[in-house]
Amino acid sequence: MSTAILPAPTAAAPAGVAQAGLDLGALFTQSEVPQFLAELERDLIGLEPVKRRIREIAAHLVVGRAREMVGLICGAPTLHMTFTGNPGTGKTTVALKMAGILHRLGYVRRGHLVSVTRDDLVGQYIGHTAPKTKDILKKAMGGVLFIDEAYYLYRPENERDYGQEAIEILLQVMENQRDDLVVILAGYQDRMDRFFESNPGFRSRIAHHIDFPDYADDELVRIAKAMAEGADYAFAPEAEAALADYVRRRRSQPNFANARSIRNAFDRMRLRQSLRLFETGGAVDRARLATIGAEDVRASRVFAGGIDAPAAPG
Repeated sequence: MSTAILPAPTAAAPAGVAQAGLDLGALFTQSEVPQFLAELERDLIGLEPVKRRIREIAAHLVVGRAREMVGLICGAPTLHMTFTGNPGTGKTTVALKMAGILHRLGYVRRGHLVSVTRDDLVGQYIGHTAPKTKDILKKAMGGVLFIDEAYYLYRPENERDYGQEAIEILLQVMENQRDDLVVILAGYQDRMDRFFESNPGFRSRIAHHIDFPDYADDELVRIAKAMAEGADYAFAPEAEAALADYVRRRRSQPNFANARSIRNAFDRMRLRQSLRLFETGGAVDRARLATIGAEDVRASRVFAGGIDAPAAPG
């Protein structure tokens, strides 16, 4: 893959460019953004509103580059974002793709993603938080800093909490170095709303708010089948029916985490399939080794009314 990046902004456009115009399609192709958007479409099932917002942002940035190249005013865009939604809805995956898009468009130098939580930023004693936060920011410079469950940075109930110090450092960097770092805050919608109410400085620095919807049942089935295909497995026809039943039942249980729960479930299905083949013995061929049967799905505790927790096979 080439590493072509769109031209950086210039103080004034060449007269020929301003008069003749630009081939916007060629500019878009040169950025390799279409490849990233195709990968996003291929790798993520569902999430159509999210994909549309990513396409809108990418198109806006390409048009912004074109405006600069023909001498039109186009101030530096604010690229900090929030990703809200339930666990397992693809927020980290989309953040990784977004880092690549921003790099190809020339808005970040390196295009890497640094994913952190409160524990990576906030210290446990006086003088510990600032160096921890600054070290993470140093690692993230030139790319994207993804802060999962960002609302845990703020704990007003604890007067001795050091999260506010990390917040103040983040806000300063988000404002002063926004041309070299994009910050994405992620978490549940309602908790992020309360976090912004308590920390208005964050809301004023964030331009893009993207909500990640839960997957529909049929999308979760497609995700499980894609996971199986990627691992050289396939569901038998009866297993597909059992899988659809499993998804419907599992969704109503506590701690359901969309695609993350489906991945955990698929891992347990593989364990059951392996044990079934081992206990059955005899000759096995490629088809038997690759097939998840209905019994491997329906052995889950979900079908007995139990909780399908990731702590143990069931």
